[in-house]
Amino acid sequence: MAEMYPIYLKLAGREVLVVGAGRVAWRKVEALLKAEAVVRVVAPEVCAELRELTAEAKFVLHERKWEPEDCTGALIVVAATGDSELNARIRISAHEHNALVNAVDDPPNCDFYVPAVARFGDLRLAISTQGQVPLISSRVRQYLEKALPPELADVVKSTARERERLLQSVENDRVRLRRLRAFLDAELERWGLKL
Repeated sequence: MAEMYPIYLKLAGREVLVVGAGRVAWRKVEALLKAEAVVRVVAPEVCAELRELTAEAKFVLHERKWEPEDCTGALIVVAATGDSELNARIRISAHEHNALVNAVDDPPNCDFYVPAVARFGDLRLAISTQGQVPLISSRVRQYLEKALPPELADVVKSTARERERLLQSVENDRVRLRRLRAFLDAELERWGLKL
């Protein structure tokens, strides 16, 4: 298997189709909405959690079976159907519409996998087994969230502010990097963090 290329994708204002409306689809929709994607959901049956989300969030819900034309305009298609044969048809249609596919728990029908993500403010640590054993990714995420201090979020914020200040005030790249490293070291020491 070829090594996968990791990426963080800006989805704000981009169309994403989710096929399926069970609890897995609900979690996917929540994450996509946080990324400010324009989300469309197509499914004949809708779980209670997703139905509740329709009352408070902005996305389009079509309560019917998926049709190949549903892939039109989507950058990404999430197939959360639990049906590998349907996922294969969705993938073919998505590719015809130049969209990438994530078929939940169905690696042969995936173009990409969604990693487990440990979050510390704006710091994101993505963990993947390239779709082989998502459970391991989840366990590593849980471990990191317990092992790493929550103060990392504060270090990211202060260091980001200092980076912006240095970008505006110091032209020499080497000097700027040296000063930013010194600032980061001081911040880590201030919080008692050893990284």
